[in-house]
Amino acid sequence: MRLASATLDAPDARELADFYLRLLPGWRVWRGEEGPDWVHIRPPGGGTGLSFQTEPAYRPPTWPSEPGRPQMMIHLDLEVDDLERETARAVAEGARLAEFQPQDDVRVLLDPAGHPFCLYTETPQ
Repeated sequence: MRLASATLDAPDARELADFYLRLLPGWRVWRGEEGPDWVHIRPPGGGTGLSFQTEPAYRPPTWPSEPGRPQMMIHLDLEVDDLERETARAVAEGARLAEFQPQDDVRVLLDPAGHPFCLYTETPQ
């Protein structure tokens, strides 16, 4: 058994997949795995990917969480070389910087469907 993908629900699977294709250089739709309500993308050379599924009743999670509001069930951590440059690029591609930033060396952003994701740089040891 191996993990093939994590799936994110969205009001429009294609729109959210297009955002992540712009954000993740070299990633492509995997072997024609796309339709009106489903898209699967993977990094160059294969490996664990991301899938997107249209969910008409989708409601974005609340960040940070609040009682009685939809909570995030999963979030993506993306390692970057330059935190400020990649944060600006993610915003230019359609992400929003979250108001609440719990750490100085991590940036929490929201994708176009409202899923939180984090950008961070590897800390030298």
